Amino acid sequence: MGEETSVVQRSLKRLLFGRPLHNRELSHEKLPNWKALPIFSSDALSSIAYGPEQVILALTAASALTYGFVPYVSIGILLLLAVVTLSYVQVARANPGGGGSYSVAKGNLGEIPALIAAGSLIADYCLTVAVSISSGTDALVSAFPQLNPIRLGIDLFVLFGILMIINLRGVRESANAFVYPTYAFIFGIAALIVTGVYHAVTGTHPVLPPESLGKQWTAGMLFVLLRAFSNGCSSMTGIEAISNGVPNFREPEAENARVTTYAMSLILGIMFAGISFLMMHFHILPMENVTGLSQIAELTVGRSWAYYYIQFTTMIILYLAANTAYNGLPPLLSLLAIDGYMPRYLSARGDRLAFTNGIIFLTLAAAVLIVLYHGNTEHLISLYAIGVFLSFTIAQSGMVIHWQKDRSSGWRSRAAINGIGAFITGIVVIVIAVSKFIHGAWIILVFIPAAIYVFKKIKNHYLAVSDQLGMEWVKIGKPEPERKHIVIVPIAGVNRVVQNTIEYAKILKAEVHAVYIGTDAAQTEKVLERWERWKPGVELRTIESPYRTIITPLVRYIDRIKHKGNPQDFITILIPEFETKAWWHRVLHNQTGWMLRTVLLLYRDVVVSTVPFKLIK
Repeated sequence: MGEETSVVQRSLKRLLFGRPLHNRELSHEKLPNWKALPIFSSDALSSIAYGPEQVILALTAASALTYGFVPYVSIGILLLLAVVTLSYVQVARANPGGGGSYSVAKGNLGEIPALIAAGSLIADYCLTVAVSISSGTDALVSAFPQLNPIRLGIDLFVLFGILMIINLRGVRESANAFVYPTYAFIFGIAALIVTGVYHAVTGTHPVLPPESLGKQWTAGMLFVLLRAFSNGCSSMTGIEAISNGVPNFREPEAENARVTTYAMSLILGIMFAGISFLMMHFHILPMENVTGLSQIAELTVGRSWAYYYIQFTTMIILYLAANTAYNGLPPLLSLLAIDGYMPRYLSARGDRLAFTNGIIFLTLAAAVLIVLYHGNTEHLISLYAIGVFLSFTIAQSGMVIHWQKDRSSGWRSRAAINGIGAFITGIVVIVIAVSKFIHGAWIILVFIPAAIYVFKKIKNHYLAVSDQLGMEWVKIGKPEPERKHIVIVPIAGVNRVVQNTIEYAKILKAEVHAVYIGTDAAQTEKVLERWERWKPGVELRTIESPYRTIITPLVRYIDRIKHKGNPQDFITILIPEFETKAWWHRVLHNQTGWMLRTVLLLYRDVVVSTVPFKLIK
């Protein structure tokens, strides 16, 4: 029965995740540029589905006479995109081992800036998954409004049923699954922009209608513009993903990462400008359960097959945008784990050479965000950009110091590029923090210090463990003090399970103590009688427990033995336990052994072992 269950489990695992990969197959998981582009840029490219719309949403929420500021805000975002792109090309070149802003800060700015960058990136990537999936469902609901009641269920199905499973199958598998839908989306948006611009230029209606050009400077307008700018900056999330995942590229890794970064930013810039223009041409206004991109597609090509192609590929790319985080965060968590700031197991690769535990961590964190915010894209975006631009600023600041240390040919121009990038993105951080503070940015500003606190506590724990577990080399070779081995066997009666355990204890050549905790005088007498009849050659010590507790008296007995003897003595607790044939049989028996094992392992410096006795029916 057990073997059959194990075979079924292995077969199911092989079906879902594929065969285990050998270490030497890691090189085959490296990505060529044409595959790396969709894998690492899906987050950035997909943001045009909501980035331009978020600009208009922020402007029109104030007044109808603010629409005319859209081109100015959009141009500012495109200029910032250019600066950030140039800066992150330098990051990828200087850090071929990946890690992005965390690695840059660790090597040039010190521990605290590095941990700030790490906390920012963790927040960014978790929000990337939540925002991308929620936005993808928005696109689906725009085309099929009847799906709105099950929006949250769709989000969670995509997260656990598709993204997590595909990524657990490995980098190459996820690339094969996601590369073609991304190119299909790029083709669809390019065709939509070309068609829309052609109709705008050749049509009878004004290229830009008067209502899209109206603008009026009023009190508080600067704050509105800053909020619109910070909303639109969500289009730049994902730019840093390539610098975090440089090791995933084929050789030469840094050069291929640089080329892919330029290609990604060029495509993103063209699409952002084109969609922003079409929004102004059609004077798109926010509509409930209908995205701005859906309105543009319907006004350009009608409710034809082309409209549904745009909506479907948009939905797919938004879902796949979450995959950028799956390629960026697990390697970052691995670096943090290696450095001792996250649990060590996050640095281990799974059967498919993916960082399995990091993938599961990201999935669960994104699920919590989706459930807490009910998949509301607007609310999630309010949390989004501040962590991204904070990591941008730290990375660029660190690169300035890197080039000052490096002083290779052209270092001054490179330092200048990164310095300008740090200055601009630093201003953006302040803008986002102020303009979005009451809309959710405060949560990230609280999360990052909390994350740093957790990082430091984990690091201190590992340092303490290392200090305590380190070998005392000066004592090696010196005579060891005489030690005694005491084995304590707690029993609940006299039966074959106890017999099996006592026989094992006697083989250990130790001082064996059999202990019975009596909660009923008649039952205690019965156990003593059976023990005398058996005569195992081991004295049975009985302890009365008038309050009917088992664990507390036993723990007290163990403490007495420990304090009475040599502190260097070894004490082993052997717990007799029978293993039931069927899993549900376990529910029918008390869990005293399990509870005792837990208490002793957590709170007492003793060896705890279970001696199993298998039941056959």
